[in-house]
Amino acid sequence: MSADHTTEEAPPEVHHYNDIGEVPWDIQNYWAQRYKIFSKYDEGVWLTDDAWFGVTPEPVANKIAEHIASAAPASRMILVDAFAGAGGNTIAFARSGRWKRVYAIEKNPAVLQCAKHNAKIYGVEDKITWFEGDSLQIVNNQLKELGPYSVLFASPPWGGPGYRSDKVFNMSTMEPYSLDALYSEYALFTEHMALYLPRTSNVKQLAKLVKDGEKATVMHYCMEGASKALCIYYGGFNLQ
Repeated sequence: MSADHTTEEAPPEVHHYNDIGEVPWDIQNYWAQRYKIFSKYDEGVWLTDDAWFGVTPEPVANKIAEHIASAAPASRMILVDAFAGAGGNTIAFARSGRWKRVYAIEKNPAVLQCAKHNAKIYGVEDKITWFEGDSLQIVNNQLKELGPYSVLFASPPWGGPGYRSDKVFNMSTMEPYSLDALYSEYALFTEHMALYLPRTSNVKQLAKLVKDGEKATVMHYCMEGASKALCIYYGGFNLQ
């Protein structure tokens, strides 16, 4: 671990827990799986307490990055991560070596600082450009001209515990952004998008957004024999 990982000062709401006795009860289960979330956790990974709930486990993030890298058209050289969180997916995209640049957007300043710090631990900070703010606004304003060269990945907040208890999750109830709101805004930027959603997502709702004559692919991502979530790939990804 390089010196700057240990000397960099974390904001008050950012933590690196070393012992379960330090960990709030509601994230102890996540902390127990910390090496599946970030394999380099012991090198000083930062997370806010809320960020634990939204990080894509590293093996899943790596597989998604592999799929997008191989399936996206060669002309698409930019990857936009619309909800970077603490950096799990962003780091995987940067490590893939496929992209000329990775642009990562995060609304929460403390969580964004975690992502930047974690990217340093994984040695990919120089491959990422960071934006603080609302992704729907940034994508269609600051990044608008990059759309024809870009693939967009979004792992949005799902909102509340409903997605865990519902047998089929209603995508119109996602908070703070519904599926329709996300798709309509991102479609203005690029037709090539991958959305990371609850494993119980209503597939009929996902299919309604596919234009006539086009196709979309739904893939479940599993760990230890259980689906963690699914991705729907819109816009003609060449997934095998």
